[in-house]
Amino acid sequence: MLIEIRPQPFDPWREVAHYQGNMLDKQGKFGATAVFVGTMRDFNEGDDVQSMTLDHYSGMTEKHLLSICDQAFEKFDILDALVLHRVGKIFPNDAIVLVAIWSAHRAAAYEANRFVMEDLKSRAPFWKKETLKEGERWVEKNTPG
Repeated sequence: MLIEIRPQPFDPWREVAHYQGNMLDKQGKFGATAVFVGTMRDFNEGDDVQSMTLDHYSGMTEKHLLSICDQAFEKFDILDALVLHRVGKIFPNDAIVLVAIWSAHRAAAYEANRFVMEDLKSRAPFWKKETLKEGERWVEKNTPG
């Protein structure tokens, strides 16, 4: 399992391929990989958004993400997990979050991926500030799933 908070952009598809290529002890054991990639939109709440600053509480956020993944391992029959999350200044089309789950069968991969992502969106300690033409604003609630 790998969980990282990153201030620099990343290519989610390259990250999944690289991580999976290094899962030597699990080769031949997984039959499903469920991948979710969240990217920044250029709109929110009816307004054009130019960029977003994503902040977190170092240490606390990583601990929360580890807890989410530990719960997923307990709840679902999964083999591995990869969670990457951006912080800092983000622009439209940038990848913000990557959640990849490997399991023997698709149901566990799908369910665990959704479990991790939903918890991450609703409970993980991240704060978003959007930059609009008119200025900046804090995002007070997440969009519905």
